[in-house]
Amino acid sequence: MTEAQGGIRGWAVARKGVWSRLRFTSLRLRLVVVFALVALTAAVSASGIAYWLNREAVLTRTQDAVLRDFQQEMQNRAGALPENPTQDELQHTAGQMANSSQRFSVLLVAEDASGRTVYGNSGALDSFTLKDVPASLRKAVNKEQPVNGGNKSPYHLYWQRVVEHDTPFLVAGTKVIGGGPTGYMLKSLEPEAKDLNSLAWSLGIATGLALIGSALLAQAAATTVLKPVHRLGIAARRLGEGKLDTRLRVSGTDELADLSRTFNKTAEALEKRVADMAARDEASRRFVADMSHELRTPLTAITAVTEVLEEELETESGSMDPMIEPAVRLVVSETRRLNDLVENLMEVTRFDAGTARLVLDDVDIADQITACIDARAWLDAVELDAERGIHARLDPRRLDVILANLIGNALKHGGSPVRVAVRLAEDELVIKVRDHGPGIPEDVLPHVFDRFYKASASRPRSEGSGLGLSIALENAHIHGGEITAANFPEGGAVFTLRLPRDASALTERPPGGDEGKKGDA
Repeated sequence: MTEAQGGIRGWAVARKGVWSRLRFTSLRLRLVVVFALVALTAAVSASGIAYWLNREAVLTRTQDAVLRDFQQEMQNRAGALPENPTQDELQHTAGQMANSSQRFSVLLVAEDASGRTVYGNSGALDSFTLKDVPASLRKAVNKEQPVNGGNKSPYHLYWQRVVEHDTPFLVAGTKVIGGGPTGYMLKSLEPEAKDLNSLAWSLGIATGLALIGSALLAQAAATTVLKPVHRLGIAARRLGEGKLDTRLRVSGTDELADLSRTFNKTAEALEKRVADMAARDEASRRFVADMSHELRTPLTAITAVTEVLEEELETESGSMDPMIEPAVRLVVSETRRLNDLVENLMEVTRFDAGTARLVLDDVDIADQITACIDARAWLDAVELDAERGIHARLDPRRLDVILANLIGNALKHGGSPVRVAVRLAEDELVIKVRDHGPGIPEDVLPHVFDRFYKASASRPRSEGSGLGLSIALENAHIHGGEITAANFPEGGAVFTLRLPRDASALTERPPGGDEGKKGDA
């Protein structure tokens, strides 16, 4: 059963590959179609011209021979008849004329001695009669032309091609000069038509063979041209995947070889540029990490001193000089802010270095949100809409960081009350944090998760570090989730956190584990 399924999948993949090469947007198909159209146009034009020339040559040669023989017979035999012949004489003469080398049917028309119109028929072609002669031809034959310097005969030979029952015929007629019968001739052109049909079939077969040959040549040419292009596409795709050491094999001196060389030079320059940027980025991250660690030691001592000063401020003994009390409060506040900034920088450094890890546990979402709000004394300003018993396997510390940043941002920049709603969507946990403030300006909305972004350039200093929402987003990403920001239609901003209910699969591989392998396209 497995082998059968594998065979079906292989056939489906092969068919998909064929259709992908023959899709209407494919350059290969367009090349084949263009070659085929050019070959078809050339072959049809050449065949049409050849057929027309041969047709005219065959028909003209046969026609001239028949008309020449008929005219000679009219002069020799019909001209020898008396002016008023009998029907028997006409019949006998018509039979003699029909036995000429061209084998045509003859009809003679004359008046006997009593003035009655008599006919003489050779008897061939189903009794050739006057009805078989077109009226226009009869009129032209019987019309007497004026004799002058340019016209020495009152009567001439006229002919016309007609088709009866899909068979072509040549009809001709003339009148004996000086008095005598009028003669008509009927000659079948069926043998010539068959020869022309055979010629048409031959030209059609030649056109078809030319079309097939052009398609094969186009396929060969397309393969020759598109194979390097296909290799270039694969190399470009690998380059886009981060495999910057991808290079093309260069052979030849044509334009495609020049394109391959240009690609290799571009890839080499890009690899060097990315390596330089990665080195600078690594140096920057290392600098931030080192500075954060270095700052923690003096900051710990400063924090201890500020805690002592803060206790002095809270005592009622009045030992603190009122003149320096504002300065002490400022030092305490700024020390806390500096401490938060250092902690955030260290957290960002761990994300950038790829060392952040999940420590998963079964979490009751409602209890987790309640604990986060209670720990920060936000119970009076936050409304919670979450059912008990909604469990998820997440990192509780990182979830607390996400919630603290989202709710704290809503309280700081939005308006109370802040509402936190929890919903389940299949295997996904959806937490929405909404405030009742003025909302987020449309030009700020795309940048709310950027590091150190300030909504107002004229107020670069604020109580926050500009890293809170960025750290929240990174913590959502490490869970395999996402955070989006939008404005609520009724007013206020709303942040939507989406997390999987079970992030266990993400702990089986390191985050950001893009592996690059060398390759040669």
